[in-house]
Amino acid sequence: MAVLFAGLALSVWWWPSGWPVPRFGWKGTEQANVVAGIVSGVLSLVSTVASIVALRPRPEPAPGTQRAGGLIQVGRVPQPAAWLQDRSSRIDLARAARAGRTAVLTQVLSGMGGVGKTQLAAQFARNLVTDGELDVLVWVTASSPDAIIAGYAEIARELRLTDADTPPRAAADRLLGWLERTDQRWLIVLDNLDIPGHATGLWPPANAAGRTVVTTRRRDAVLHTDGRSLVDVGLFTPGEAATYLSHAISNPTDSDQIRSLASDLGHLPIAVAQAAAFIRDRSIDVAEYRRWLSSRRQQLTDLLPPSDALPDDHQSTVAATWSLSIDAANTTPPRGVARPLLELLSLLDPNGIPTALFTTDPICAHLTATAGGQAVDGQNALDAIHSLHRLNLITHDAQSGGIRVHALVQRTTRDHLAPTQLTTAAHAAADALAAIWPSIERNPAHGQTLRANAAALRHHTSDTLFASGIHLVLFVTGRSFGEAGLVAAAVDYFQDLCLTAQHRLGPDHPDTLTTRGNLARWRDRAGDPAGAGTALAQLLDDYLRVLGPDHPDTLLTRRHLAYSRGRAGDPIGAGTALAQLLEDHVRVLGPDHPDTLLTRSNLAHSRGQAGDPIGAGTALAQLLEDHVRVLGQDHPHTLTTRSHLAHSRGQAGDLAGAATDLVQLLDDYLRVLGPDHPDTLLTRSHLARWRGQAGDPAGAATELAQLLEDRLRVLGPDHPHTLTTRSHLARWRGQAGDSAGAGIALVQLLEDRLRVLGPDHPDTLLTRSHLARWRGQAGDPAGAATDLVQLLEDRLRVLGPDHPHTLTTRSHLAHWRGQAGDPAAAATALVQLLDDYLRVLGPDHPDTLTTRNHLAHWQREPRRNQFP
Repeated sequence: MAVLFAGLALSVWWWPSGWPVPRFGWKGTEQANVVAGIVSGVLSLVSTVASIVALRPRPEPAPGTQRAGGLIQVGRVPQPAAWLQDRSSRIDLARAARAGRTAVLTQVLSGMGGVGKTQLAAQFARNLVTDGELDVLVWVTASSPDAIIAGYAEIARELRLTDADTPPRAAADRLLGWLERTDQRWLIVLDNLDIPGHATGLWPPANAAGRTVVTTRRRDAVLHTDGRSLVDVGLFTPGEAATYLSHAISNPTDSDQIRSLASDLGHLPIAVAQAAAFIRDRSIDVAEYRRWLSSRRQQLTDLLPPSDALPDDHQSTVAATWSLSIDAANTTPPRGVARPLLELLSLLDPNGIPTALFTTDPICAHLTATAGGQAVDGQNALDAIHSLHRLNLITHDAQSGGIRVHALVQRTTRDHLAPTQLTTAAHAAADALAAIWPSIERNPAHGQTLRANAAALRHHTSDTLFASGIHLVLFVTGRSFGEAGLVAAAVDYFQDLCLTAQHRLGPDHPDTLTTRGNLARWRDRAGDPAGAGTALAQLLDDYLRVLGPDHPDTLLTRRHLAYSRGRAGDPIGAGTALAQLLEDHVRVLGPDHPDTLLTRSNLAHSRGQAGDPIGAGTALAQLLEDHVRVLGQDHPHTLTTRSHLAHSRGQAGDLAGAATDLVQLLDDYLRVLGPDHPDTLLTRSHLARWRGQAGDPAGAATELAQLLEDRLRVLGPDHPHTLTTRSHLARWRGQAGDSAGAGIALVQLLEDRLRVLGPDHPDTLLTRSHLARWRGQAGDPAGAATDLVQLLEDRLRVLGPDHPHTLTTRSHLAHWRGQAGDPAAAATALVQLLDDYLRVLGPDHPDTLTTRNHLAHWQREPRRNQFP
């Protein structure tokens, strides 16, 4: 072919430059005859040259090469895997390669070991061959610079660019020069380039006729610069993994089990293939394999085929796939840190681990002890994280501050830990979680991440965290559920923790008793103050028996019991119990101990609840002086006391003064705790309330609308405080004249409270009460009365007949019956209610006095349409 082109070129050159172009007519015919003679001579010359070339001896193809249909190939392209999936990653590669025809000419397939990078590259190469788009194909296992050079030298000989005597490096350089200039279509595949430096000076050049594909476990910056496009190769999609398993397993079970197994294996291609081979060889069903896989007693190596029975030409099992990468990371400075750091990561949540965890003192101390004695600080830990990320053993998102690890990488790492190593690592991780928890749990997402990591740690380490008592992080996790508004989840969590503690530590262990106290606390918050009170009374008996009357935990339980008694509707009994407790606190702990001051605060609050807001305010003013003296002006307890004092001032009738106090308090909360702290947000809610009470319902609604936006952002839509803000907002909108809008808002709120808190939670019942009120205010007093009859039944069942909320419901029911045209029934109901108020709260309680006024109203002016 080259000789033919040479002949044609010669004929063109030989054509006299001055000759005219042939034209029709006799003259043209004469010129055509001349041209025909020239062409005939050229063709004769070409034929002679071709005959001479054909007689020359041709070198044999170099070992390991083959020719097929004109394609020159060096290196063996791996055979297609059985049940090969047409993956989304193949489309990504094809798209990048098409774009690269005019711009980026090198595609780097980067991913963790076992995701199928080599199969994708092989499929890409085979498709180009099938489509007739290649003249030269080179497949090199790029395990070292010498391996790359040897592959290049081989193809250089096959292309007759060099001979057998040319040194390999010179032959490789000759090939690189040819690749840059040729118009032949070539593809170079550098498979398993796991050390990018091996390709230094050996990267194929940019040429529109050529393509380069690299597979690697690395994702260094050098791999996506200089005209290289990084294609992330991830896991199977759930559909791809399930399809593979369905084809690969003989007599597969139902599709749900198939999808569940794919999820158990983390959709990792190599794991899916090897698990399917194991299931086929053992003739077991998928459900049984899943049971084995979930057992902590089984190592992953026991659930995979032996090395001589691996499918699809796999070179190693899942368990061994990442060993080289781990070794490489561990030898990267700081040496010896990556492996123990990966061991810590293997105990935590694979879907998101806070990077901040690894700069804490507990982690640094653990790494120092396990990394050969060298001192390891937070920066060393971050460097090791970067090494693990570069080698695709983890994914570190520096922007979000999170780390993800494939669950099977974790499983393999845990399987190699001795029991003592597991215990040491577990306690280091638990100490670190407890250390960072208060500092980063400022929004729902962070709290959820921390709880997920604590749950994973407990799951992976069995009862390690109960070795000598319950680790602090387990208590912190439970409280986090409750403080995030997940009060039902907090109850479930502490119930489980309590059962485990009783089994592991015994019923009288101090940590078991502490767990029972936490369980009672969250039962109260979940809407069962009576049940919480019963549980605390039983717990108090055990504390008295085990620890004695003066132990701080015994005194703390008494305070919680009194608080629960007040929430259950007995503020007078709660005040009596707190007064007795205060005497013991002063005797045992002294007058200035924080627990003593807190008991004084609770006692003052109970006085206000019992109907003595002036006495409560006096006590809180005295307490505030002591808080400032003992704890300082900016201590959270000092600020809380100021909040309680403002509340008591408002209850005593000084509404404007309460609002003024809260304005000043809000400034200090903003300065000390910041705008998003729960106490800052709570102060804004109180301020809106007292402004509304002082006669500005529209202003209160405006402030609550702004507060709602912040609570949605900081706490999320389902937090009880967010739901309470919606309740207050509906109230003040109604008070500002929008009764219908208030009713609509409360209907929506009721749906959410039923979903989040359940039908019997006090807040759900309170929303029903508010909804009935605005139904009446909107002109339907009979409907309001009907709603309240149903509500009264539920409050009697849930709270009992003497709870203040039950008594309030009876008062409202009487009002709306009167407004609906039955003043006699209203008066009769109020007479009975007054007797109960006198018995439960006494003659001087504000609710007792209000009931007297209502009774007089319906007896004196039964047809009046306004509430006095």
